[in-house]
Amino acid sequence: MKYHIWTAGCQMNVADSQRVASALERMGYAATAQAEQADVIVMNTCVVRQSAEDKATGRLNSFKPLKTKNPNLTINLMGCMVGVKGQEHLQKQFPWVDVFSPPSDPGPLVSYLSQDDSRFIELQDVQQRFDLQDEELILPEHEQGQLVSAHIPVVYGCSHACTFCIIPYRRGVERSRPVGEIVAEARSLVKQGVKELTLLGQIVDRYGKDIEDGPNLADLLRVMHDIDGLERIRFLTSHPNWMTDELLETVAELPKVMPHIEVPVQAGDDEVLENMRRGYTNEDYRKLVARIREIIPGVSIATDIIVGFPGETDEQFQQTYDLLGELKLDVAHLARYSTRPGTVADRRMADNVPDEEKRRRFHLLEAQQEEIVGEINSRYLGETTEVLFEEKVKGRWKGRTDTNKLVFAESEKDLRGQLLPVQITWTGPWSMQGRLFPDPDELNIPLEMIQIKN
Repeated sequence: MKYHIWTAGCQMNVADSQRVASALERMGYAATAQAEQADVIVMNTCVVRQSAEDKATGRLNSFKPLKTKNPNLTINLMGCMVGVKGQEHLQKQFPWVDVFSPPSDPGPLVSYLSQDDSRFIELQDVQQRFDLQDEELILPEHEQGQLVSAHIPVVYGCSHACTFCIIPYRRGVERSRPVGEIVAEARSLVKQGVKELTLLGQIVDRYGKDIEDGPNLADLLRVMHDIDGLERIRFLTSHPNWMTDELLETVAELPKVMPHIEVPVQAGDDEVLENMRRGYTNEDYRKLVARIREIIPGVSIATDIIVGFPGETDEQFQQTYDLLGELKLDVAHLARYSTRPGTVADRRMADNVPDEEKRRRFHLLEAQQEEIVGEINSRYLGETTEVLFEEKVKGRWKGRTDTNKLVFAESEKDLRGQLLPVQITWTGPWSMQGRLFPDPDELNIPLEMIQIKN
């Protein structure tokens, strides 16, 4: 029996798909990259932007002929397209879908498949095959020992409700996972070859805030830091209102926690920020960036920007342009505003910035950011920095620095999962190239004398 999973959207969806795969592996299914070969197809969807929803709808329609040809095929629609409040309208729109699953919940699919005894294998066989505890996450066989970096959700949902965001309506209110559950999942992934874990939350800094006297994100990072075999820890996405000095000091203190912070500003104009219901000003954000850089030397910072929010004028967009030009951040994830049904912005604000103007503003920021990042990355030229290698792409090994810079290097050896010093020989705005530092044993150089860029 085989399963095929199609995933779109954010890292949270990637992690959710891993959980579904783990559940199916326990039931005796094996992964296949070909939907035509599958007995079970899972579509994990994103609706953050209209383009993502359109893509999901198109893909789902393409599975209809497979269902017609094979009525025993199980099709599962999952994720933000389904949401947390029922799916009657989806059942009418897509009658060939068998199971509708809310985000982060493999339960409906497992329950549906469990109704057919012929799909089961004995629990004893499952335990003998995997030898893992129930709460542990099992990777597909082709990923075991191959997947270097993985994601673990620590906070589900969101209760902040920015006016443009559909996540609270589709993923529900904020819910923090127990520390023990997170650590068990982390250990199982490390046991299967994962070296780097990224902790996920719509506002990850709010981990534990929904639990009376609960742990915070800094506490969780300290527990994760003690996991044997885990090389690197990251977390995203942060929010300016909830990023504390305690958290930043923890990042600076713990060697396994990488000096890379993702904290969206979304806009550089105070009126637009207020209309977005973000809860801070552009000056607040400037001070936060300064504080991050003071507490974590050598840190890289990523942000998110939405252009063309309802009512955004040329002058207000210029504030955003100027803010990015001043702060010179390492990454800016750019998006053109699109109305999402049910959000506050959809109900109360007219989408009155023409698409052509949104594209113009998008390209202006894109060009500016390319120049900024090119300048930042050029400082790595000739330096030696540690790179965790993930996979081989078109004949070169791909890896990332502690600051999340993409690096390519050539080697005939298998570098997957290795953390190695690399001397940077070329830099560009989106990636860098380097060569493996000569073997210290061959040169009789103590490893601690190698100068690593931090």
